[in-house]
Amino acid sequence: MASFVDSTVKDIDERLRELKQELAKLEAARAALQGGRRGPGRPRGSTNRTRARRTTTRRRTGARRGRRGGNTRANQALELVRSQPGITIPDIAKAMGIEPNYLYRVLPKLAQEGQLRREGKGWHPAS
Repeated sequence: MASFVDSTVKDIDERLRELKQELAKLEAARAALQGGRRGPGRPRGSTNRTRARRTTTRRRTGARRGRRGGNTRANQALELVRSQPGITIPDIAKAMGIEPNYLYRVLPKLAQEGQLRREGKGWHPAS
């Protein structure tokens, strides 16, 4: 009896696979006749965009992003400079475990704010 049930379930599964394939073919033929969808998951008219994409991001006027409070990377770098005067950007980056390119942008801003000063290649806390 169990073998009969297993073979019947297997026959039903096979027939369902055949019907799903036939259904997909029929839906594709219907869509082609009606000029419907171009493919699975692609909405009608998706290739003809009426709006051009913005390639640049625009910031609101007057909205400046400043440093956040708390333990940000800029504050971490500032603490490293205070604890090791004369430290270089590559050394700071290595100690923080980050790439130095971020620090080449941030440390001059800290110097502009009067928190650091640069002497040669090293950075020192402002007096």
